[in-house]
Amino acid sequence: MKITSKSFGTTLDGQTVELFTLTNDQQVTVNITNYGAIITSVVAPDKTGNLDNIVCGFDKLDDYLSDSYLGSYPYFGCIIGRFGNRIANGKYTIDGVEYTGAINNGPNHLHGGLIGFDRRVWSAEIQEEAGKVGVKMSYLSPDGEEGYPGNLKVSCTYTLDNENNLSIAYEAETDQATIVNLTNHSYFNLTGGKENILGHDLELTAKKITEANEMIPTGNIVPVEGTVFDFTSTKSLGKDIAGLADGYDLNYVLDNEAGNLIYAGCLSEGKSGRQVKVFTTQPGIQLYTGYWIPELEIDGQKKFGSYSGVALETQHYPDSPNHDNFPSTVLRPGEKYLQTTIYHFGTK
Repeated sequence: MKITSKSFGTTLDGQTVELFTLTNDQQVTVNITNYGAIITSVVAPDKTGNLDNIVCGFDKLDDYLSDSYLGSYPYFGCIIGRFGNRIANGKYTIDGVEYTGAINNGPNHLHGGLIGFDRRVWSAEIQEEAGKVGVKMSYLSPDGEEGYPGNLKVSCTYTLDNENNLSIAYEAETDQATIVNLTNHSYFNLTGGKENILGHDLELTAKKITEANEMIPTGNIVPVEGTVFDFTSTKSLGKDIAGLADGYDLNYVLDNEAGNLIYAGCLSEGKSGRQVKVFTTQPGIQLYTGYWIPELEIDGQKKFGSYSGVALETQHYPDSPNHDNFPSTVLRPGEKYLQTTIYHFGTK
């Protein structure tokens, strides 16, 4: 196992950015940059040993900073914060005080605001131990950033082991009551980008979803049985998608109130034999089939576009601060936010 680092470029405001390469003994290589704590690539073998990058991302920092990418911003591979997903009208109340975040998605607050954790330069520290290599990303989000109260000290540690587990361990502490909901926004394409993801198969253990109206939860938690949203038995992502105007983009409720590390589901693709199993301590997982991913011209070639990747975002529920019946996302001084998600790469 090994980990290396190199320069990845400079941001528009002059901050230097690095790229970290984590490699195990099973031919799995993960590239991560401290700009946005982004997973830029995951190279993994198929059932015959052929290697492909199985996530959406870029080889150059400039592509992440480009107007064409940010203009239809799909959040490739980044850490989302302070609050992943939507907050209705950007408003929420903590201890009787109302706060308003940036409105950046219709009338709502999305993924931490106009410049969330996904577009910040994090500090990075290489970590090595027996059978594992990793990098710890850290960021201090100041009081008032994007409308959030409190100075929030955040870290996200990526670790790759020889069992092909990529672990993402989140920690956060605050000096004032605030809300926190961190996730990673990687999009998987197990064909290595050769085809779209509609032929991928998905299993999710979740038997319920948070009912939503215009992407905002109503507060009701409803069963998926008998609906197009049911993935409790493995089925193709494309099987029932025709009846959904923008594909799948909804929060699944995991049976995990205790916050244990549980199996949440498996994404697989028949031709390559590749699969990704998801384990998490989180109570929810957002399935997004990437309808709004833009087609981009990269090095003279058109890449990506609608359904070019599928995101499995482990998280607390959207708009949680405005629903008392949802698991709380409030973090107070003296408490520690701790969440872990593991993506296990394999073949069958």
